[in-house]
Amino acid sequence: MTERVVLAYSGGLDTSVAIGWIAEETGAEVVAVAVDLGQGGEDLETVRKRALDCGAVEAVVADARDEFADQYCLPALQANALYMDRYPLVSALSRPVIVKHLAEAAKAHGATIVGHGCTGKGNDQVRFEVGIGALAPDLKVIAPVRDYAWTREKAISYAEERNLPIDVSKKSPFSIDQNVFGRAVETGFLEDLWNAPTKDVYSYTADPTLNFGKPDELVIAFDQGVPVAIDGRKVSVLEAIQELNTRAGAHGIGRIDMVEDRLVGIKSREVYEAPGAIALITAHQELENVTVERDLARFKRQVEQRWGELVYDGLWFSPLKDALDTFIAKSQEHVTGEIRLVLHGGSAVVNGRRSAESLYDFNLATYDEGDSFDQSLAKGFVQLWGLPSKIAAKRDLA
Repeated sequence: MTERVVLAYSGGLDTSVAIGWIAEETGAEVVAVAVDLGQGGEDLETVRKRALDCGAVEAVVADARDEFADQYCLPALQANALYMDRYPLVSALSRPVIVKHLAEAAKAHGATIVGHGCTGKGNDQVRFEVGIGALAPDLKVIAPVRDYAWTREKAISYAEERNLPIDVSKKSPFSIDQNVFGRAVETGFLEDLWNAPTKDVYSYTADPTLNFGKPDELVIAFDQGVPVAIDGRKVSVLEAIQELNTRAGAHGIGRIDMVEDRLVGIKSREVYEAPGAIALITAHQELENVTVERDLARFKRQVEQRWGELVYDGLWFSPLKDALDTFIAKSQEHVTGEIRLVLHGGSAVVNGRRSAESLYDFNLATYDEGDSFDQSLAKGFVQLWGLPSKIAAKRDLA
């Protein structure tokens, strides 16, 4: 029986070339698997047909937009996940859902090998292969770009020689990965850290330095940490992200230009656009400030950092990540209410909050009449709180 390879297929140059190359080099049949995560561009039927025209024996296309939003983006939102306090895990979140569909396709089509188009310098090779190892440990992996030094020039020559139905232009200066949660851009002139991004780097966001006129004010409603309405209109998680991509993106919100620490040990300059993600995280964080008890909130911030690192490092399907998911889910029990956001000039600013689950007590917080805080208790509290430090200071200064 002919061996089969399930290939993570994007529809672009590298993975289109990989279909024929894998077949020629290994004698295996290739099943292409494309997953729609809201990245836009071509429709799934066009992508499916291209895979078949490039030599795939089967082409599986999956509309996973709601699945991605509900099961991957939402947990990241509830974790306020920002790798290095800035990056909302745009690409890292997409890899485990693709891996899940690859593993399912391998089982359905009798494949023994999974293929991907990642290089040896990036994080994605880890995310794909560690994920496959967790979901289908018996599958082998092939990575032509990494394992066989498959350069872009070689791919273009291969495509031209065989008249493959793909764009083989050498002019594109960037490597771009995008989905509904955001957009990642790297390589080209961006590899020089002194070069500023030009306007053609961006697609999801307008220039925040331009005059946008009237700010956009909106109200986001959450129910136990889930965005459920915008300006009183019910929305799904996917719809919330899409609407805020449009509205926050129109005000230049969510642009990130950073040097990040890759898992493989090198530093990399990355430019991201994530208007919906940044606006939603901003609102969610503020609602947690209103509804989550102090010590739980302090500990959750530590959990958030570790959760983001695990996802970035390709450990979505790991025991620690699963355990942290349980903690984060528990922390969301009272994160219900509304946040008012003002979108303007590259910033999403909270200017209103309300919640039936609020821990804010006006009578305790006010300095005006009606103050119910017993200030006479504070003197003894301060003395006892500082007593250990005071005793140590007497010893050390003696």
